[in-house]
Amino acid sequence: MAHATKEVVDEIDIVRVRRALLSVYDKSGLEELARTLVEQNVELFSTGGTEQFLRDQGFPVRSVTELTKFPEMLDGRVKTLHPAVHGGLLYRRELASHRAQVAEHDIASIDLLVVNLYPFEETVARKGATSGEIIEQIDIGGPAMLRSAAKNFAGVALLTSPSQYAEFAAEIRSSSGGTSLELRRNLASQAFKAVADYDVAISGYFTSLTSNASDRLHIDLPKVQSLRYGENPHQTAALFGNDFNKVFHQLWGKELSYNNILDLSAATGLMAEFFDSDRPTAAIIKHTNPCGVAEGIDIFDAFERAFRADPESPYGGIVIVNRPIDTLLSERLNGFFSEVILAPSFEPGALALLQKKKDRRLVQYNIEEVPKVLASMEDARSVIGGILVQDVDRVLFGTNELNSVTSRPVSDEELRALTFSWACVKHVKSNAIVYAGLEGGYSMTLGIGCGQTSRVESSRIAMLRAKRFGHDLQGSFVASDAFFPFADGLTEAINAGAIAVIQPGGSVRDTEVIEEAEKHHISMVLTGMRHFRH
Repeated sequence: MAHATKEVVDEIDIVRVRRALLSVYDKSGLEELARTLVEQNVELFSTGGTEQFLRDQGFPVRSVTELTKFPEMLDGRVKTLHPAVHGGLLYRRELASHRAQVAEHDIASIDLLVVNLYPFEETVARKGATSGEIIEQIDIGGPAMLRSAAKNFAGVALLTSPSQYAEFAAEIRSSSGGTSLELRRNLASQAFKAVADYDVAISGYFTSLTSNASDRLHIDLPKVQSLRYGENPHQTAALFGNDFNKVFHQLWGKELSYNNILDLSAATGLMAEFFDSDRPTAAIIKHTNPCGVAEGIDIFDAFERAFRADPESPYGGIVIVNRPIDTLLSERLNGFFSEVILAPSFEPGALALLQKKKDRRLVQYNIEEVPKVLASMEDARSVIGGILVQDVDRVLFGTNELNSVTSRPVSDEELRALTFSWACVKHVKSNAIVYAGLEGGYSMTLGIGCGQTSRVESSRIAMLRAKRFGHDLQGSFVASDAFFPFADGLTEAINAGAIAVIQPGGSVRDTEVIEEAEKHHISMVLTGMRHFRH
């Protein structure tokens, strides 16, 4: 039966627009649309402010009350919630029984509905908006009419955005005042999407007012851009999000790739740890892991130290700094290829120099927006059969007191170096070990071990890479993103020359690990917080 009904509906292709109901908040383009409708001898009905706008422009328009025979009431809360409106939208033109019923009740057909909704999200976002103002921006009649018209797209066209007006006007001019089934179906799809988005925004607002976590996950984000491909050329990809362009502004270079975006996000998350630092800081990222991070006297010095930490990996990586890039640093950056360079700003001369490399992307990040976005973010990852959602790992130490558990005291300078290494290891894939050193009082990574199946192996890799690039680990500082399950990982660090270790603690063998540190007279600080990064 359903298939037979569909065949009847699809037989109606061109539907003549004889009567239109217009009720919009955003009146952009409305004058031109109304002019087109009048030219096609379409009878116009309208409500409230839209009706007055059309009258002021000199268009022949009638009040919706002439259709409903009922006045608007309750300060405009009730004006289109009436059988004369919804009957005119919903009745099926091809069914004789429907035609008889609307004739019996003197219900006129409405062939075109033009509605856009109250600005609920804009009102919520407006600083100082009151609860009363927000509630009044919950549109009732608009979504109800859109649902009716969209359900009956077989006979009714509907417009939900001024961006649709030009295409619609072109079609009715070329079709002698008619609309095609294809256009009506597409417009119905957009209308249902608009109503769904609106409902999600309202639901999200009310959820935010309660302490009850939602038991459903709603993800509704606009597409920022389609990407050439995903992690690999055979994978399709796109970027979605409301805040990406608030944080990042590409100044130069080819379109950002999927992998570029992952890396710049990882780089910015790491550098956010140093936004409030009184020291210029630079980092180089490769496959979302840092390969070199350093403080310096100035931003050039910081970059040189970060580069020296691992001079092999930076090629094709991401460079990020927490200070403006000047001409001196830009000349240095031109000496090797990096996919993306990120900075809070670029001096004009520096930007001109860096733009000489066409294959490089230059991106300015908004140092004020990053913390705001991070504060409201959730971390979502697809898994087979579902989506995992968690809070972003925002804090470095949390509310836990740093606990020095060995007799060797930690100086202020050493504590700063340990804090630096802890901030770095937080952004390294687990299992993660970071060796850091002090050079002229400035911290820099010396060796990074990431993503290994055992912590002791990560420690060995960090040590070997440090030695490979000529870094002396005597007097170094070690950070571990999670506790040492055995003393062997710590022993590796001690044998390499470490004098202080920072780690969460919490292992059943903590006593054994602490005794190993005490035995070799090195400092150990426990944070009480781990930073796994899978």
